[in-house]
Amino acid sequence: MSEIAAIRVDQAELVSHLTELATHHEVPGVAVGIYLEGEEQYAVYGITSVENPLPIDEHTLFQFGSTGKTFTSTAIMRLVEQGKIDLDAPVRTYVPELRLKDEEVAQRVTVLQLLNHSAGWQGDFFEDTGRGDDAVARYVEKMSELEQVYPLGQQASYNNAALVLAGRVIEKVTGLVYEEAIQQLLLQPLGLDQTFASMDDIMTRRFSVGHVHHPDGRITVARPWALPRSVSPAGGWSATVRDQLAWARFHLEDGRGKDAEQVLSKASLDRMKEETFNLGASAIGDAVGISWLLRDIEGVRMVGHGGSTHGQRAAFQMVPERDFAVVVLTNSVPNGAQLHEAIVKWSLARYLGIIQQQPEPITLSEDELNGYVGMFASISSLVRIYVEEAGLVVKIEPSPADLAQARARGDEDSEDQPPFPITLLPDDRYTIAGGPAKGLRGFFTRDDAGAINGINLGGRLATRQAETSTL
Repeated sequence: MSEIAAIRVDQAELVSHLTELATHHEVPGVAVGIYLEGEEQYAVYGITSVENPLPIDEHTLFQFGSTGKTFTSTAIMRLVEQGKIDLDAPVRTYVPELRLKDEEVAQRVTVLQLLNHSAGWQGDFFEDTGRGDDAVARYVEKMSELEQVYPLGQQASYNNAALVLAGRVIEKVTGLVYEEAIQQLLLQPLGLDQTFASMDDIMTRRFSVGHVHHPDGRITVARPWALPRSVSPAGGWSATVRDQLAWARFHLEDGRGKDAEQVLSKASLDRMKEETFNLGASAIGDAVGISWLLRDIEGVRMVGHGGSTHGQRAAFQMVPERDFAVVVLTNSVPNGAQLHEAIVKWSLARYLGIIQQQPEPITLSEDELNGYVGMFASISSLVRIYVEEAGLVVKIEPSPADLAQARARGDEDSEDQPPFPITLLPDDRYTIAGGPAKGLRGFFTRDDAGAINGINLGGRLATRQAETSTL
């Protein structure tokens, strides 16, 4: 643990600051948990739903989205310790029926490459294969449709589909449905009795509903409420802020469960926090461990993994060397992301004295800026980059498939998101300079000839298309 003294913050200050931020960002409801050197603090604000408002409390369930990837990875680490899985073994060792568009990738991809986003195929695949116990297996069958975006193991791009396949590995090795495997491997021994995947469990308790902020100022309930069951291994869980903070403490401490059972060794917990792939200063981190996203701020290692679902945004950040964690659960997009980013920054500064310094931007000529201009695409988005007022501007549009899904659920604003400016930084990095995602980072990639051929946006790689556009 660091010798730097932690700062004890009065509970009233935490509640006051949360209330101020939540009011400013117009977030209907939020729950915050802080852990510091053996002590916990909680603060809540607002309501569960604008349509059926109930007060948020410490026992309100929120969807926490992709933080669930760390459950999948931790379960795999338990199976590694039991000698049932080898991280470096090909996935086909456990899922021999795996079929991908690239047969060589299907033969060679390892379990670890599923967990560190280096598998290379299209990642934002949210196929709904029903609510049956075969949902994950049927999803994996459909992965044969996914394009291989870049060679296996050469780049990292956030990959939900890879984590679903990791969930299928768990099913095959344990002989259990994914959710039951997580119950037996993690939730029961850790005493996480307020963490659920089934709507039958969630809907009988106080739970939060997602919300969407529209450009005209309206706040409406996000529908559908749940993600498809098929993507549960990538982020289909809900929990209270107390259970999420307990999850952080498990990963910060010695790996013991509620009855002092050694659920996972300290060595394995530490291994999960070690870099396995460099992300190049993307929006989700500088590097990835075993699912954990890693970033250094002023020389201090951050370990975390937030999440997003329909209208809900969650932050989950640990600072192991300072024995600190902060969890933020919100029920709003995009404002929830702005709120949880503000709370995390404030808590790091207020409790630990850690303040991230912003790098100096660079200035390029119009000819140099034109090298970044063009159309880029991922499985879920079309990204247009153009020059406006001597700077780069990005406009994101949903892919045709995503647009059809958005229209089907009545999200009329999804096809007209405003553009936002970006500020270029050294080494082909950038930061978003305006809009709801202001402050998030990313980077551009280049081909062998030095030309821009991709943009990492929100941790996902979008590749340059043949036709360019300056809008």
